[in-house]
Amino acid sequence: MSRDQDMTRTDTADFEFAPPAPVAVSGTETQAQLIWRAFRRHKLAMVSLVVLGLLYFVALFAEVLAPNDPHEVNARYTYAPPQEFRLFDRDEDGGWAFRPHVLGYKVEVDQVALRRSFVPDPDKKIYIHLFPRTHETRMWGLFTIDRHLIGVDGRREVLFLMGSDRLGRDLLSRLIYGARITLSIGLAGIVISLLMGVIIGGVSGYYGGLVDNVIQRIIEFIRSIPPIPLWMGFAAALPRDWSALQNYFAITLILSLIGWTELARVVRSRFLSLKSEDYVSAARLDGAGDFRIIWRHMLPAFTSHIIATATLAIPGMILAETALSFLGLGLQSPVISWGVLLQEAQNLRALADAPWLLFPGAFIVVTILAMNFLGDGLRDAADPYGDTQ
Repeated sequence: MSRDQDMTRTDTADFEFAPPAPVAVSGTETQAQLIWRAFRRHKLAMVSLVVLGLLYFVALFAEVLAPNDPHEVNARYTYAPPQEFRLFDRDEDGGWAFRPHVLGYKVEVDQVALRRSFVPDPDKKIYIHLFPRTHETRMWGLFTIDRHLIGVDGRREVLFLMGSDRLGRDLLSRLIYGARITLSIGLAGIVISLLMGVIIGGVSGYYGGLVDNVIQRIIEFIRSIPPIPLWMGFAAALPRDWSALQNYFAITLILSLIGWTELARVVRSRFLSLKSEDYVSAARLDGAGDFRIIWRHMLPAFTSHIIATATLAIPGMILAETALSFLGLGLQSPVISWGVLLQEAQNLRALADAPWLLFPGAFIVVTILAMNFLGDGLRDAADPYGDTQ
């Protein structure tokens, strides 16, 4: 063996070669990972996602979170203002301790106007407890519970953290229960609108020609009708003897039959641009049917855009339900929704004496803004390759 071969054998024998360390390549990320990475950079969208998550959590567990029965009437406390809330109180030794409580009411009568008013009574402290045993209610209509997140001991004490309405009902509890109806009607409505928009818009964009012309004329006719009179006409046609549940589903269906047109146009425009792509032509030449081409090849190409568009359409559903209920043509009492609660604010005199009746409007504004910011974030993140940074 030559000297060079011996040196090569000796040099290589003294070293152990380890496999190269894996290198993270951003280009190998999936579409979902790219969308999530782009979405996280949208700060307002992230905050909105947290806000909406909390709102839907409250709506889901309304029976546990509501401190009072939303239908309980208390004639002694009509238009009672929000109680003053305090976290600390002095204990027996004179020191400060964590003891959440509210101040009770002291009734004063204006001898000139002969009007009753409620003022905080510093000598009457009502302590708040966690999971006390209070009123009974049906959790999701399945089983009975009598413990709630917060409450007060005894039936003679009241807890009105956001005040009461004209019948002495707790506004906070009614807001919590109203969130379930208002937020769910937007989701239920957008599911029906999504199905109609994708199917009708997909057929219009994929086949084109006469089918496209007919569908587009129908969409233009529907969109040319002013929405408020159309909603009022449909809602007024509902039978008055229907139950609250039937009215709920009817209002959801009415909003869905009107709200699908914008999504159908978005799907149509995308189909018009995608049906001439090479992979669609290859699938057609390979013998794939129209349904398979639409479902397996074209829809997945812009699913993120459909989700973003649907998210932006939910606020319209919520505002429509609120407007109908506020006008007295949508959901009616005893059903509780934010639109129904806003009916209390129609009386200017009552509103002047009880401005806290506008709390449902503030919750609607926050919800609509959060959904719009979330939709903007999803729309911007739907094309993650468009961001060069």
